[in-house]
Amino acid sequence: EARYRYWSYRDEQADGSKKKANVDSLQYRIFPTAEINDNWHVNARLTGKTELSKDKDTSPADGNMKLTYIYADGKYKNFEVKLGRQNLYSAADEGMVTDDYFSGAQVTFGNKLKAALEAGRWNINAYGNETVTKGAVTDAANYQGIDLGYTLGKMTMGAAYRHFNSDVFKTAIGYDGKTDDANIWSVGGRYTFSKNVALAADYASNTKADDYKKSGNVELDYKAANKANKGSWGAFVAYRYLGANVSLMPTYDTARAANNEKGWDFGASYIPFTNVLTTLGYFNGKDLATNQKADTLYARVSFFF
Repeated sequence: EARYRYWSYRDEQADGSKKKANVDSLQYRIFPTAEINDNWHVNARLTGKTELSKDKDTSPADGNMKLTYIYADGKYKNFEVKLGRQNLYSAADEGMVTDDYFSGAQVTFGNKLKAALEAGRWNINAYGNETVTKGAVTDAANYQGIDLGYTLGKMTMGAAYRHFNSDVFKTAIGYDGKTDDANIWSVGGRYTFSKNVALAADYASNTKADDYKKSGNVELDYKAANKANKGSWGAFVAYRYLGANVSLMPTYDTARAANNEKGWDFGASYIPFTNVLTTLGYFNGKDLATNQKADTLYARVSFFF
């Protein structure tokens, strides 16, 4: 995949002025796989980056591509094991808490009721949102989690618990300066009214934080863009409340860098040609700490091959 993405952050300052910051990023992604036997495969991703506004390569200094993840994946009937660096995705809340990668193990079992058990290390200092990691002194957090999901007709539901341990939390805004744990509980659900309309709602709380310890999301989806179908499109409107000590690295394109915000999020995607995805997004809200306005513009073009 060749992926171009653009962000424009427009944050209100205390004197009423607006601070603007733009990110202009081009990525090239390769997804190699290797078959071990009928049940086991190795999956990986190599990523190269360029910041177009600075004409600067952000991969390793020698210009090589960077290994983003690699893991062994063993699939059996109603049972799966993943070992290595892999997705850290909070499925119960559809990525409201985390959408990144961790190093460790995941075991998933079940059919209609699925349970995923995870344990390992996550480089929170490098990948967590900047509100939490500012002033951080450690690179990786110890991590354990369980994620439950259940499907009943048109309804999907989830509940999860995730525990992170790191000195990062001792310096995080909204913590007491002594606690180095995050205990995050989350629930979520999605109801599909028809092939074109779905409504999702999610809630999460960090019981170890004093402030910015809750997150919530309500999203209405209409249709969906399918890269194989030229002319297909989809759109959504959502209201998000993202406490920094809960949504450590959320999946939302307009709120990944320094989320501690609440507001409305809009997005639309369109397939102008087969295997070409275009997306536009806009977030309009306020910072939870300062109550000042925070806007984000987002655009993406991806070529799949």
